[in-house]
Amino acid sequence: MNFFVSWRYLCFYLVIHVYFLCFCTVFYRISWISNIIVVVSPENIETMKSIIEKYGHKRVVIVKGGITRHRSIFNGLKVFVENEFSNHLLQKPEVVIIHDAVRPFVEEDILSKVVMAAKEHGAAGAIRPLVSTVIASAADGCLDHSLERARYRASEMPQAFLFDIIYEAYQQCTDYDLDYGTECLHLALKYCKTNAKLVEGTADLWKVTYKRDLYAAESIIKDNLSQQVCVITDVKEAVAQIGFLLHETLKSQVKDKKYAIQEAQQLVDMLEKSNLPLLYPVVLILMHLDISENISFSIGIEELTRIKKFAGEMKKKNILVYGLLIQYKDHLVLQKIVNSAAALIMALIKDRNPELIGQLLVA
Repeated sequence: MNFFVSWRYLCFYLVIHVYFLCFCTVFYRISWISNIIVVVSPENIETMKSIIEKYGHKRVVIVKGGITRHRSIFNGLKVFVENEFSNHLLQKPEVVIIHDAVRPFVEEDILSKVVMAAKEHGAAGAIRPLVSTVIASAADGCLDHSLERARYRASEMPQAFLFDIIYEAYQQCTDYDLDYGTECLHLALKYCKTNAKLVEGTADLWKVTYKRDLYAAESIIKDNLSQQVCVITDVKEAVAQIGFLLHETLKSQVKDKKYAIQEAQQLVDMLEKSNLPLLYPVVLILMHLDISENISFSIGIEELTRIKKFAGEMKKKNILVYGLLIQYKDHLVLQKIVNSAAALIMALIKDRNPELIGQLLVA
């Protein structure tokens, strides 16, 4: 099984960087995808190479794209059959998945569905209901006719094909098809008589098209990254009680994941010892519990300095460290303080603001 994506329309380094990492979190955990072919415009090839090298990706092959969508996809297919497009030919797959970079939130479930449909029918693609009515204008700029929206669907990605079918379709394409066409499923039907199976897609297949969409995409990424929280406490009674209450409070806000203390410690040790950069910033919140009767903070300047120094060191490893002081004297208000702490924790996880690392916040 092979997967490739076209990056022709993404020209900004930040956009390429973020969306490529989105793809990696999906496709690198899918064992049945053997290779990822990334088709890139010539001016962005070196940028993409630096990203792949930085994150140590082993299954990614970069291919120079063409001047149109279909020419780029055709170049991606050629790495399996033409030496000109690859240093060494990859093993020809049974099924190839075609996707594009402007839909970064694709999940394994829809990939599996289009692949299974392609195995049975030769071609398959995701679809979504139309959200607007499609109309045609006449030569004078006036309305000519409109389509009955209920009868039509929006063609989305991913799409999957038996390799031999889609490659044969591209071999038979005219220059007009390659220069002005956009629908891969239509090529399979036109040149190989393969009627694609249409698979109902999910709402997360929307396209990042305009600048305003970048803000929505950023919000989705942050929300997805904040869906798992691990609370680690020691065995002291007061600390364990706070940890339990935080665990229960956070459960309503995230897809909570329970860890044994030993497993959580192993995770922390792995992050600290690893020399490999993380795909996304990991948030580590050091919580200091103050149950003393003294009105002043029990945490001293020396400890604050240590936290700040540790945070600076961890930032180099893409780990964002924050400090959180939970201070209470009355057990009657403990839940209220825990709620405040949980809100701060969720804000830190979602925002991942590097300017606040090493700071001590008070719940």
